[in-house]
Amino acid sequence: MRAIITVIGKDAVGILAKVSNACADANVNIVEVTQSVLQDMFAMIMLAEIGQSNVGFEQLRESLNKVGESTGTKIHLMHEDIFNSMHKI
Repeated sequence: MRAIITVIGKDAVGILAKVSNACADANVNIVEVTQSVLQDMFAMIMLAEIGQSNVGFEQLRESLNKVGESTGTKIHLMHEDIFNSMHKI
Protein backbone atom coordinates (compact mmCIF):
# COMPACT_ATOMS: atom_id res chain seq x y z
CA MET A 1 0.00 0.00 0.00
CA ARG A 2 1.19 3.47 -0.78
CA ALA A 3 0.21 6.99 0.17
CA ILE A 4 0.81 10.51 -1.11
CA ILE A 5 2.11 13.11 1.37
CA THR A 6 2.01 16.78 0.40
CA VAL A 7 3.62 19.60 2.36
CA ILE A 8 2.99 23.29 1.65
CA GLY A 9 4.09 26.33 3.63
CA LYS A 10 6.64 29.00 4.27
CA ASP A 11 10.19 27.69 3.79
CA ALA A 12 12.21 26.96 6.94
CA VAL A 13 15.17 24.84 7.92
CA GLY A 14 14.34 21.21 8.72
CA ILE A 15 10.93 20.66 7.13
CA LEU A 16 12.07 17.71 5.01
CA ALA A 17 13.99 16.23 7.95
CA LYS A 18 11.03 16.45 10.33
CA VAL A 19 8.58 14.89 7.86
CA SER A 20 11.11 12.16 7.04
CA ASN A 21 11.69 11.46 10.74
CA ALA A 22 7.94 11.13 11.36
CA CYS A 23 7.76 8.63 8.51
CA ALA A 24 10.78 6.69 9.79
CA ASP A 25 9.31 6.56 13.31
CA ALA A 26 6.18 4.97 11.80
CA ASN A 27 8.24 2.55 9.66
CA VAL A 28 6.98 4.27 6.51
CA ASN A 29 9.39 4.10 3.57
CA ILE A 30 9.68 7.18 1.37
CA VAL A 31 9.82 5.83 -2.17
CA GLU A 32 10.07 9.09 -4.08
CA VAL A 33 10.16 12.77 -3.18
CA THR A 34 10.10 16.02 -5.09
CA GLN A 35 10.38 19.44 -3.52
CA SER A 36 10.62 23.03 -4.63
CA VAL A 37 11.19 26.34 -2.97
CA LEU A 38 9.40 29.14 -4.80
CA GLN A 39 10.76 32.39 -3.38
CA ASP A 40 9.92 31.77 0.29
CA MET A 41 7.29 29.05 -0.20
CA PHE A 42 8.09 25.36 0.32
CA ALA A 43 6.25 22.64 -1.63
CA MET A 44 6.89 18.90 -1.40
CA ILE A 45 5.22 15.72 -2.63
CA MET A 46 6.23 12.31 -1.33
CA LEU A 47 5.23 8.83 -2.43
CA ALA A 48 5.42 6.61 0.63
CA GLU A 49 5.11 2.87 1.17
CA ILE A 50 2.80 2.40 4.17
CA GLY A 51 2.22 -1.36 4.03
CA GLN A 52 4.76 -2.11 6.78
CA SER A 53 3.84 0.87 8.97
CA ASN A 54 3.78 0.21 12.70
CA VAL A 55 0.93 2.70 13.18
CA GLY A 56 -2.53 3.01 11.66
CA PHE A 57 -3.32 5.43 8.84
CA GLU A 58 -5.12 7.91 11.11
CA GLN A 59 -2.32 7.81 13.67
CA LEU A 60 0.18 8.55 10.88
CA ARG A 61 -2.02 11.44 9.75
CA GLU A 62 -2.08 12.84 13.31
CA SER A 63 1.70 12.51 13.59
CA LEU A 64 2.21 14.38 10.32
CA ASN A 65 -0.29 17.05 11.39
CA LYS A 66 1.80 17.64 14.52
CA VAL A 67 4.87 18.06 12.32
CA GLY A 68 2.91 20.53 10.22
CA GLU A 69 1.97 22.52 13.31
CA SER A 70 5.58 22.63 14.48
CA THR A 71 6.91 23.70 11.07
CA GLY A 72 4.12 26.10 10.12
CA THR A 73 3.15 23.96 7.13
CA LYS A 74 0.03 22.17 5.95
CA ILE A 75 0.63 18.43 5.54
CA HIS A 76 -1.90 16.25 3.78
CA LEU A 77 -1.83 12.43 3.74
CA MET A 78 -3.89 10.61 1.12
CA HIS A 79 -4.09 6.87 0.45
CA GLU A 80 -2.98 6.03 -3.10
CA ASP A 81 -6.34 4.40 -3.90
CA ILE A 82 -8.16 7.67 -3.14
CA PHE A 83 -5.59 9.65 -5.12
CA ASN A 84 -6.00 7.36 -8.14
CA SER A 85 -9.79 7.46 -7.92
CA MET A 86 -9.77 11.25 -7.87
CA HIS A 87 -7.66 11.38 -11.04
CA LYS A 88 -9.48 8.85 -13.22
CA ILE A 89 -11.62 10.08 -16.05
